[in-house]
Amino acid sequence: MRSTLLTSLMRQAPYQPATNYWRAVETQEVIRYGLPPGRGLDLGCGDGHLMVIILDHIGPRDLLGLDIDPQETEMARARNVYREVVTAPGDHMPFPNGHFDYVFSNSVLEHIENIDGVLVEVARVLRPGGRFIFTVPGPNFHNCLRGPNFGDRDAYLRTVDARCAHLRYWDVTRWAEHLEKAGLALVHEHEYLTQAQVQRWECIARYTSGVLHRLVRQKRQPIEIQRLLRIRSPRFRLPKLLASLLANLIDFGARAEGSCLGCLLIEARRQ
Repeated sequence: MRSTLLTSLMRQAPYQPATNYWRAVETQEVIRYGLPPGRGLDLGCGDGHLMVIILDHIGPRDLLGLDIDPQETEMARARNVYREVVTAPGDHMPFPNGHFDYVFSNSVLEHIENIDGVLVEVARVLRPGGRFIFTVPGPNFHNCLRGPNFGDRDAYLRTVDARCAHLRYWDVTRWAEHLEKAGLALVHEHEYLTQAQVQRWECIARYTSGVLHRLVRQKRQPIEIQRLLRIRSPRFRLPKLLASLLANLIDFGARAEGSCLGCLLIEARRQ
């Protein structure tokens, strides 16, 4: 399945091969875990291309998308995967209390400064017993990285975090504490993305987005660079054969070994 997912990701976003590799592993976890029936919210939906791929495997859902970035929500609307797409911050959602049966968020919460405000809003818009399913980098993410062959590892990690806009790597205990304060009870967690997979992502990123990040003196995020180059668009698609060849190249010889796991999938429920 991962190869198929990676091909689909490369077709829709060939300009971010490292992210696509990570997302192929991540999306496989989400598909295995599943999304509930009922009305759902994709919190931090971005341009919607990831949800298109997920729904291709699990079937249609009644979904709304929400993202703070108007350029991303404009592209998400163009994909016609959501019933409605709203441009708004996660800590001020324009929805009534108990409006959703579930909220899903994929690799978003690690970027948000006011995380507690977002968790309170998630609890508010969920019906009692409603489910919150999300993925985030975990507390072992830094340990999974290979790092520099020479030089200051701490400086290298700060550079990676700045490029990825990662603000936190909480463990399950800390997530449970913050979810509980918001009125959400943690009911499931598991880790994914092995050390070998993290390092494959790291290697690809070092010679793609990492190079571009250094060229702009670390003053712009990868998404901003993609926009400057005018390649971030739902109309920018590769032929399936070429996407498959690139996916096979990216995934060639990839291993899944390693006791260190870099990411978490968590489910919490509205109390």
